Amino acid sequence: MKKQKTIIILSLVFVLLLGGAFALYTQLGAGWTPDQLTRLEQQPPATDFSVYDTEGNLVKLSDYFGKPIVLNFWASWCGPCQSEMPDFEEAYRQLGNDIHFLMVNVTGGRETLSGAKSFIEHSGYTFPVLYDVDGDAANAYRVYSLPTTYFIDANGHLIAQATGAINAATLQHGIGMITA
Repeated sequence: MKKQKTIIILSLVFVLLLGGAFALYTQLGAGWTPDQLTRLEQQPPATDFSVYDTEGNLVKLSDYFGKPIVLNFWASWCGPCQSEMPDFEEAYRQLGNDIHFLMVNVTGGRETLSGAKSFIEHSGYTFPVLYDVDGDAANAYRVYSLPTTYFIDANGHLIAQATGAINAATLQHGIGMITA
């Protein structure tokens, strides 16, 4: 009998500790979102690469120097990529005359050119999409995780980078870094 009481008391203490830890975690984590944006201290020149536009023309990153660039690597099968695209579309519609938005589809492996194009068309996105069918861009930037976003100033220097999906506030922060 005494052994059963001890087990019941220990079980209750455990449940209370677990519940308290959950409540504390929930309260402390409310409203906290990590800023995934990393300012690059050295601000090196952006590595050039070649990709294809929607018409199949070969273009280079350096073709876009002269205006700030938001460079995003994505794939249509990537849930986090899909979650951030509406924010990129909104920013593009507002700032597309002043900033190049280059949405580079990492084409290959699970991603097909037709699947990526179909996704963009079906979703109604109007931002420029480039296709990295040869892996040149992903290799140049060592993109191993999708999505990945780089912020490049008008002179072609890397200013900041984010790995993982970013929200509208982080996107605006990065844009502010390359337009200041």
